[in-house]
Amino acid sequence: GQLAGGCFLSSSPRLDALRDRLANEKEKKNPKPEPSTNSEINENSGKTFAIETYGCQMNVSDSEVVRAILLKDGWSEVDALPRDIITKAKKSQPQIIPPQLTLINTCAIRENAENKIWERLNTLNTVRKGDKYSLSDQGMVGVLGCMAERLKTKLLDDSAGGIVDLVVGPDAYRQLPKLLSTLRRGDQETAIDTQLSLEETYADVAPVRAANDGVGAFVSIMRGCNNMCSYCVVPFTRGRERSRPLDSILDEVRNLCEQGVKEITFLGQNVNSYHDKTSDSQGSYSSTPGFHNMYRLREGSGWRFVDLLDQASALSEVKEAGVRLRFTSPHPKDFPMDLLHLISERPHLCNQLHLPAQSGSNHMLERMRRGYEVDPYMALVARAREVIPGVSISSDFIAGFCGETEEDHLGTVKLIRDVGYDMAYLYAYSLRDRTHAAHKMEDDVSPEVKARRLNELIETWRTDVTARNLATELDRTHLVLVEGDARKKVEGVTLTGRTDTNKRVLFTNIDGTELRAGDYAEVRITAVTGHTLRGQGLKRSSIDQWASK
Repeated sequence: GQLAGGCFLSSSPRLDALRDRLANEKEKKNPKPEPSTNSEINENSGKTFAIETYGCQMNVSDSEVVRAILLKDGWSEVDALPRDIITKAKKSQPQIIPPQLTLINTCAIRENAENKIWERLNTLNTVRKGDKYSLSDQGMVGVLGCMAERLKTKLLDDSAGGIVDLVVGPDAYRQLPKLLSTLRRGDQETAIDTQLSLEETYADVAPVRAANDGVGAFVSIMRGCNNMCSYCVVPFTRGRERSRPLDSILDEVRNLCEQGVKEITFLGQNVNSYHDKTSDSQGSYSSTPGFHNMYRLREGSGWRFVDLLDQASALSEVKEAGVRLRFTSPHPKDFPMDLLHLISERPHLCNQLHLPAQSGSNHMLERMRRGYEVDPYMALVARAREVIPGVSISSDFIAGFCGETEEDHLGTVKLIRDVGYDMAYLYAYSLRDRTHAAHKMEDDVSPEVKARRLNELIETWRTDVTARNLATELDRTHLVLVEGDARKKVEGVTLTGRTDTNKRVLFTNIDGTELRAGDYAEVRITAVTGHTLRGQGLKRSSIDQWASK
């Protein structure tokens, strides 16, 4: 999981007695606390919140929607309580005043992701119950997102520690002002809304981003998933697929260009199955040859994903501002030939594809209900590399799914070697209740075997990617989007950025040129460290200049 921000609201009636006791004891210990200028101190007694975001890019995007809704409702955003709050609170002389509301936007895709949320909730619970910590107001805690949708009222049970006051699923964020008003008035001690929607896309909510660095931004174009892979809980925590109107997406892209953003990533649980049914376009659905759909109702008029990329990459604002467009996370079944050709032809569409394979065994792919076999997948990889020269390919893999044999595992090892992925996201299988696998299969691969197989997949990919980068990247020149200063300035390296193929590059500045975040530079690769590249800046450039070569 990735911590991206922070969020808290006002008080709950069941904490009044505790707060009174804390206040009396603190007054005895520190009758006149000195004011502090520390960023952890918030003197604002009004509605304050912080958002902590865990998990995928979609959660980051959702937190931006939540931020917009709360700011419009009169809330003010402040810093979240630090991760080491217990240590800091013990040492603190001035009182640490938390936000009145902490919202934790959660991930439920794997058990480990939820464990991180429970660890954070336990920390907040310790702080809330411990009168020895110099906290003047405990605030409320809300759980948002997929874990909220999966566990629902269980998060409000005493068995959960009594720390959670508010539970809101990913389709109910518009209800936050109403739910919070109910809690602040004391009408009830807890509040919950986990109703999934067949229509909600938040298309009319302008996201408010936490950090305006002018480089990258996410744009959510669709929500939910209809694929029903047997291991995946997303259809049950995010609901069915529905897409934003294309015009609303283009408007958001234009606004981001005006704000100086240089790279926009279109987001969706199955992003390339985008289908704007509100339009009267006569486009039809076309899948990848050799792949089939678990969900049959994909026909009908309306703009498709290729139409969105076509129109977005043709915007004058995108061209004039020099903006790159990416997308994630796709399904390999939704890569028709016209999409591959469009990516090849448009310089503002990045030459990078994420093709989640999950396994290299036909037996496992069938049990996973992925809708394809290894041969059609390999054919897709070959077509992509033929149509898009120099394309980088990444993938997801699961080690130790239900019924996986050693032969199945070796098939995945072989697929990783045969394809040669530029990036791979590898995980041990984690059983999720409500899924097809939880109902129909046995999680029969031991944790020890899962761990061993996962390590073998990781080592296979690492060895392969290092060898291929050494063979193909040295002395190659890339157009790199500067993201900022390098964290570690060693051997002349001062800047960090990403290639069009989404590879990290640490590089030296150009003599006599001051490059900044958002600039483009041509960089010659001089060294390889695993999947990270090092290089020498050659000259300032642009997408159009690079494409004209």
